[in-house]
Amino acid sequence: MPGTDLTQYKANMPQLTPGSAPRGNVLGTLALTIPSVIGGAITAAAGEPLALIAGIGIGCVAMFSPKIAQQWERAVVLKFGKYVGLQGPGVFWVIPGVHKVAAWVDHRTTTTSFAAEQTLTSDAVPVNVDAVLFWTVYDAEKATLEVQDYRQAVSWASQTALRDIIGRTSLSELLAGREKIEQELQGLIDSRTTPWGVTVHSVEMRDVVIPASLQDAMSRQAQATREKQARIILGEAEVEIAKLFEKAAESYQGNPVALQLRQMNILYEGLKQKGGMMVVPSTIVDSMGASGIMAAAALAKQSQDERATPPALSADPFAGSELRIVTDDD
Repeated sequence: MPGTDLTQYKANMPQLTPGSAPRGNVLGTLALTIPSVIGGAITAAAGEPLALIAGIGIGCVAMFSPKIAQQWERAVVLKFGKYVGLQGPGVFWVIPGVHKVAAWVDHRTTTTSFAAEQTLTSDAVPVNVDAVLFWTVYDAEKATLEVQDYRQAVSWASQTALRDIIGRTSLSELLAGREKIEQELQGLIDSRTTPWGVTVHSVEMRDVVIPASLQDAMSRQAQATREKQARIILGEAEVEIAKLFEKAAESYQGNPVALQLRQMNILYEGLKQKGGMMVVPSTIVDSMGASGIMAAAALAKQSQDERATPPALSADPFAGSELRIVTDDD
C-alpha cells in the first residue's frame, strides 16, 4: 500500500507548465520562418547581410508570440508580473518580454490517489486505507493565484481529511458504512479546496486493511454468529413442525380412514429404500384393518419375489426391500 509520503504521487502528477517552457506550434514555426526567408531574399538581392541577421532576429522573437491552448486548457497570462486574464482555448498572441504565460490549467477531471497508513480508529484499531479522489479545476484564476501548487495542495488536503475521518470513526462503521464515510470525506475535502478554485466530484475508498490478528478474531466471531443463527433457525423450525403435527393429530383424531391411509403411506415410503427392512408392530397392523394387512402383505410378497431378480432387470423400486410384521408372540 502507498505510504504517507506523497513524493511518488507528486512525481507522477503533471505540474503547472510555465510559460517559459518550450511549447512549440505551427504558428511559431511560421513566425520564425517568414522573417528569416524575407531577410535572406533581401540579402540575396541587395547583397546586405544585415537583412538576413535582422530577419532571423525578428523571427526568433516572433516565434514566441503565438500560443495555442487546447480545448480543455486555460492559459494564465501575466503582464510585467501582473495578472491580466485567461486565454484559450484556441490561438492567442502575447508580446515576448511583456507578457508571460504563468501556467496552463487543465479543466478536465483529474484523479489523485492518497492513503493513510497505521491510522487509529476511534476504538484504537490501526488501519491502512487507500482511496482515490476525483476533482476538477473550475476557476483557473484562483487555482494559480490563491495557492502555489494546487495539485500538491489537493493531495495533502485529501490525506489529512482521510486521517481526520478515520480518527473519529469506529472500525465497524468504517467497514460497513463506506458510502457514508465517502460522502463525509468528499464534503470535508471540498470545503478545503473550494477557495482554491477546485471542486471535488467524488471520493472512492479502494481498500481497507486491518491487522492479521484482528482478521482472525473477526473471522471467529463471524463463524460463531452464523452458528448461533443456524441453531435459532433450527429451533424455530422444530416449533413450526410441532405445531403442524398438532394440527395433523387433530385431523386424524376425527377421521380414522385418513389415519390408515397415512400409515400405509409411511409403509410405502419405507419400502422404497432398496435393501431395507421395516419392522412393523402388530398393533399398527391391527389399526390398519384388513385392507391394510392385505396391502402390506402384497408389498412384502412382491418384494420377496423380486429379490431373486437382478436389480438391473427389475423395474420395481421396492426390489430388495423386506416387510416383517412382528406379533405379540414374537
